[in-house]
Amino acid sequence: MSETPFDPTVLLPAELLERFRERAAAHDRENTFPEEDLAELKDAGYLAILVPSELGGSGLGLAEASTLQQRLAGAAPATALAINMHLVWTGVAKVLADRGIDSLRFVQEGAARGEVFAFGISEAGNDLVLFGSDTDAAPGPDGSYAFTGTKIFTSLAPVWTQLGLHGLDTTSPDGPKMVYAFVERSDAVVTRDDWDTLGMRGTQSRTTELHGAVAPADRVVRRVDPGPNPDPIVFGIFSVFELLLASVYTGIARRALDLAVATARTRTSKRTGTSYSQDPDIRWRIAGMALAYDALPPQLASLCRAVDDLEPPDGRWFSYMSGVKHRAVTTAKAVVDDAVLVAGGSSYFAGSELGRLYRDVLAGLFHPSDPESAHSTVATAWLGPVES
Repeated sequence: MSETPFDPTVLLPAELLERFRERAAAHDRENTFPEEDLAELKDAGYLAILVPSELGGSGLGLAEASTLQQRLAGAAPATALAINMHLVWTGVAKVLADRGIDSLRFVQEGAARGEVFAFGISEAGNDLVLFGSDTDAAPGPDGSYAFTGTKIFTSLAPVWTQLGLHGLDTTSPDGPKMVYAFVERSDAVVTRDDWDTLGMRGTQSRTTELHGAVAPADRVVRRVDPGPNPDPIVFGIFSVFELLLASVYTGIARRALDLAVATARTRTSKRTGTSYSQDPDIRWRIAGMALAYDALPPQLASLCRAVDDLEPPDGRWFSYMSGVKHRAVTTAKAVVDDAVLVAGGSSYFAGSELGRLYRDVLAGLFHPSDPESAHSTVATAWLGPVES
């Protein structure tokens, strides 16, 4: 007997998403964090969708989480992107646990209790991302680490309870080492109120200053060599981050396509007296949007299942991950552009949903892997490294 197909409407029913959509405009206008969205997601058990059922979660895989994030992003992109960063850590915990590494069990247990985990990796000017850090990680005699540096784009800034981050240990005898750990809120962690952006305003991805913030020994989860590294923590973060990011922007593309279709069906041409859905130019444009969008969900499902099924990564794995993120973002941007053209001048107003999607989708260009990094990764996969 076949398994019951996964139904994303159980966790994210239409009425819940409609409430999120109604609030999204206000959070965008007022530059505020969607506290009510987070509360309802917590109540629904959404923070623990990737946590095993025996630990209090839903026991879903990345493929199901991707589908859910696409659905959530279609209603409230900023809410989806913010919660994405929490899901990255629970996803990494799943990737490691599935491979016999239990060092992030506390993340799974915390998520099941309603804790919120933020992602503190990005640093201004650090294009090494996972492979290097400008944050100093100073070892303590008890196995703890004190982190000093500045992290940018820290989503969930007003509400996180633990911040997963990395820093560089240059003083240990076996150094330098990249150190991955988690810190709690304290006087050594300063969150700037500096999030005033063009789009994705509800994420409240503020700058975080670390002034000797201490991660106790039991929250130091991995020490690896700097630079490109096959370590499971690097594999896990890169894979989950890229796949769930791509899911958010795929969801935005779907919503823009749906809005364009709705507009075409409801608007009537003064010139012909017929619905825009009968206009050959409009039909061509919407068909092009659908042709581009339709390629994304199957790619995401395939790559997510490869991670879920423990398929060993081959030499092009990083290019697959960065590639699907790049395609999702560029496709979503193009689909939103076309949706604006279908909708006409009303979408130019800041309060329109399409106007907000137009601004929100731009954020995708700045997430790792950015276009330059994605092209470099894919070129190396196909052509080999640049000769020195």
